[in-house]
Amino acid sequence: MCTRESLASGLRGIGLRAGDTVLAHSSLSSLGWVCGGPATVVRALLDVLGDDGTLVVPTQTGDNSDPALWRDPPVPESWWADIRASMPPYDARTTPTRGVGVVPETLRTWPGAVRSAHPQTSFAAVGARAAAIVDGHAPDCRLGERSPLARLEEAEARVLLLGAGYESCTTFHLAEYRIPAPRVENSFAMTTPQGRRWTTVRDTSITDDRFGELGAAFERERPVLRGRVGAAEVRLFSLPDAVAFAEAWLPRHRPRPASPM
Repeated sequence: MCTRESLASGLRGIGLRAGDTVLAHSSLSSLGWVCGGPATVVRALLDVLGDDGTLVVPTQTGDNSDPALWRDPPVPESWWADIRASMPPYDARTTPTRGVGVVPETLRTWPGAVRSAHPQTSFAAVGARAAAIVDGHAPDCRLGERSPLARLEEAEARVLLLGAGYESCTTFHLAEYRIPAPRVENSFAMTTPQGRRWTTVRDTSITDDRFGELGAAFERERPVLRGRVGAAEVRLFSLPDAVAFAEAWLPRHRPRPASPM
């Protein structure tokens, strides 16, 4: 059983500190039975970080995308035009998360939370640096230099994998923007000064392929604090360190051709 107090104690025990800026990836079920559910996890994290700390989570909305690319599950081609015409535009206040767990969805609506503007790969944050981290998330930069990941790197943030694996580590995607990579068209519904628009932009192609191997190599060679919180295996490490390692590892072990200029 996990309580607010036991979770906070466990987080401090692995090295989380007051004043830290933390990007957290989490799995509620991995913790065991949590008294109070995901809100208890958020409260425990904020208890540890204190007034000077900042908690950041991914609040992705990958369903706001071109239905021609949907695979899990696919939809009939005859639906595609209607979906593109009818998809609700991203709204940072109300659009729910998808596929990132219940803790990020809970933080998204937390008092004082702010959220970045990307229609697919937003982040939400609470705390002292929250507004600066989520500001300026460009629609043609999912997880690159004009995203909260780069602001987190500048803030010397730490990554907390709370029952989540390296496959979930969005930090590694920032490295993809700094090495050769294909460019792709990316589409979504968004609100513009002219109203709702189905919009297509050019962006760097991103994939979490082999992130598990990348994480294992990072852990062998770089400082990673490990422990348990509740029943969950937990890792805590430097976000800038992880980005730098991925920039070197990915071209050697998972090269991808860049698009022609």
